[in-house]
Amino acid sequence: MIEFEVKSKKQPIGKRKGQTVYYAQPKTVQHLTNKMVVDRIVRETSLSAGDVSNAIISLSAVVRDALALGQSVDLADLGSFRIVVPPKMMDTAKEVTVEALKKPKIVFTPKAAMRTAAESVELHVSKEKKV
Repeated sequence: MIEFEVKSKKQPIGKRKGQTVYYAQPKTVQHLTNKMVVDRIVRETSLSAGDVSNAIISLSAVVRDALALGQSVDLADLGSFRIVVPPKMMDTAKEVTVEALKKPKIVFTPKAAMRTAAESVELHVSKEKKV
């Protein structure tokens, strides 16, 4: 479950300039550390902690090298990584050069099981009164 709290701020710009607006912000960001991931995989498989750590380090290197070559990487049920280079809109074809490209970005596209996991997370907004 992700627990949110209600926050407020005064809008500095836009059509709501000067107006106080309210929004939900996560109370804490929960995450699994690398050690927690390694420990869980060790419990669920016959691999040692060293084997799992080496596999994660190697996976990172493989993905990094592939992305540096402009390749996409499919990670089975997790999803895929790819490089996206957004173009800048130019007035003439002659202006379209390497310099007319924006900074490359890494895009991760989750597979269906990952999207389902995200959609099934329980959300709660806490509206506790602060004294």
